[in-house]
Amino acid sequence: MPNSNSPVPITTNQAPAAIGPYSQGVVAGNLLFISGQLPLNPATGDFVGGGIEERAHQCLKNIKAIAEAAGTGLDRAVKLTVFMTNMNDFTRINIVYAQYFNATLPARSAVQVAALPKNADIEIEAILNL
Repeated sequence: MPNSNSPVPITTNQAPAAIGPYSQGVVAGNLLFISGQLPLNPATGDFVGGGIEERAHQCLKNIKAIAEAAGTGLDRAVKLTVFMTNMNDFTRINIVYAQYFNATLPARSAVQVAALPKNADIEIEAILNL
């Protein structure tokens, strides 16, 4: 991915298509900014089944796919933000999260919100180095 001052949109069919006027990800300089990912199956556009653990996995799989489309990986993550509609899910989400990040942990915020798009119960966004 060339480094330039102009933002470069990143798109992959390995992650759900944007459901609004935004890019799945944008490269700016040496950083990749990944839009919030819902637990949507990229093949169907539907939420994955199961509990919060399966939905957290899907959010992170979507982030991983966008990162790889930009030529980077989760090991280059700098900052993630986890949005959830129920803070009681925090511990179970952490267990899943730890499976994706272990060597150098990125900075992270985790916040409870009143609502998310499509009535999701989790959404995760990320910033990665290229």
